[in-house]
Amino acid sequence: MTRSMDSLKLFATLLFFWILLNGSLALGTLAVGVAVAAVIVLAFRDSLSVLSGHKLTPAALWASLRFVGFFLKELVRANLQMAAIVLNPRLPIEPAIVATKVRLTHPVARLLLANSITLTPGTLSVQYKGDTLYVHWVVAKGTDTETATREIVAGFERYLEAMYD
Repeated sequence: MTRSMDSLKLFATLLFFWILLNGSLALGTLAVGVAVAAVIVLAFRDSLSVLSGHKLTPAALWASLRFVGFFLKELVRANLQMAAIVLNPRLPIEPAIVATKVRLTHPVARLLLANSITLTPGTLSVQYKGDTLYVHWVVAKGTDTETATREIVAGFERYLEAMYD
């Protein structure tokens, strides 16, 4: 994807959120939104953007919505699981740092994967080394790479592959 296309996607996204946050399509509001979005795009055009490399296909946009839904579901599930562990007097934890295999090659997809894992309670992305992501897992269901990849990475990865790779 070209840099100008990435800049256009970023501009459109920023303007869209400007309109949503202001709740107005008044000419003055739109003019300020266009100016602010243009300044941000110009200031950050050379930096890594979440929209860099994101496909603009219906399948990728659908995968993006499903990714957000999956993340929110995992966030709630993990919070409930961690709350149950903390409230349990025996504190049943099995902490481990596990290696997971990542198929993603796009840097933004890998960034989103690592951040999604870190934002989910009970897991923390520690290090990327090649195609391996090391994760601290509070309740490790197994320390082998296949189990860790299946339990931690696979759910997020299937959506990110459709969005970026």
